[in-house]
Amino acid sequence: MSKHVLVIAEAGVNHNGSLILAKQLVDKAVEAGVDIVKFQTFKSELLVSKVAKQAEYQQRNIGKKDEGQLAMLKKLELSQQDHEELIAYCEEKGIRFFSTAFDMDSIDYLHSLNMGLWKIPSGEVTNYPYLRKIAQYREPVILSTGMCELSDIEAAVKVLLSFGVKREDITILHCNTEYPTPFQDVNLRAMLEIGERFGVQVGYSDHTKGVEVPIAAVALGATVIEKHFTLDKNMEGPDHKASLEPGELKAMVEAIRNIEQALGTGHKTVSTSERKNIEIARKSIVAARPIKMGEVLTEENITVKRPGNGISPMRWNEVIGSCAIKDFEEEEVIVL
Repeated sequence: MSKHVLVIAEAGVNHNGSLILAKQLVDKAVEAGVDIVKFQTFKSELLVSKVAKQAEYQQRNIGKKDEGQLAMLKKLELSQQDHEELIAYCEEKGIRFFSTAFDMDSIDYLHSLNMGLWKIPSGEVTNYPYLRKIAQYREPVILSTGMCELSDIEAAVKVLLSFGVKREDITILHCNTEYPTPFQDVNLRAMLEIGERFGVQVGYSDHTKGVEVPIAAVALGATVIEKHFTLDKNMEGPDHKASLEPGELKAMVEAIRNIEQALGTGHKTVSTSERKNIEIARKSIVAARPIKMGEVLTEENITVKRPGNGISPMRWNEVIGSCAIKDFEEEEVIVL
C-alpha cells in the first residue's frame, strides 16, 4: 500500500486578521478533506523592522506600494485568544490545528500548545537562533526551502541534527517563494535531488496557480503537500491570488488520494480488476481454414484470433510443423 500523503491546507494569513474568516477557512478545509489546517503565528514588531518594504508580489496583490511590511502584517496578526478559539474550533470540527512561528516569542507560544510538530518557513532557513531553538525541542520538523541553494539546506539540516532532531524526523519541502510561481520556475525534479542528497522524506509546498504541480509531486514521491487556500481569490491581501478557492482545494485533495492508490506497490503484476479480461483481450492459435487430421500445421493453415482460451500465440514455433491430432473447422482452437 502507498503511504498516506499529509495534506496541509495553508490558511496562513488569508483570514485577513478576522477570527470569523479564520473559522470559515477551517470549515472549508474540513470539507476539502485535508489532514491539517495551518495558520501563521507572529508578532509583527518582532518579525520585521519599520523600514522593511513589501515584496513585489505583496505590492502587486494588495495595491498599496507605499505601505511597509509592518503595517501590512499588523492587520494580519492573530491574538493568543484567537489561537485558543481556533484550536477549540478545530477540535470541534475534527481537524488538526497547526501553525508556523515567525519569531522567537511565537516559538515559545506554539511550544506551550504541544503541537508535536514544527514547520520552518523558507524565510527562516538561514536563521540560526530560530533553527537552534526549534531543534532543541527534538520534535519532527517540516522544512520549506524556497529561495534556497543546496548549501543553505545543508547548513539548516546540520543545525537541526546537531541540536537533537533525528534525520528520520525531518521532512524537507521543495518550494519556490514567488506568489504565484511561474511553472517554468517550479523545477519539481529538485525535490528528488533533495531526498537523495539529505536522506530525508520529501514533500512540496506549492505556490503555483492550479493543482497540477502538487498532484505531480505526489506521483514523484512527495509525502507532504502544502497549499495555500482562501475563501475568495479576489479578497485583499498578500496571498489570496496565489491560493486555491475551496472547490479547487477539494479537487486537489481528491486527486491526491486517487494518486496515492494509483502508485501501488511498485511491483508489476496482473491486478484483480483486469484478470477477468485476459481471456477476452488475448488471442489463441486457431485454424485459418478447415484442417484434416494428420495435416501439417503451417503459417498458411493456422492464425491467431480472440478469445485467449486456447494455446497462446507465444507457442507459435512449437505448433508450426506439428501434425493436426484431429479435424479442425475454420476458427476452431488448435489443440496439441
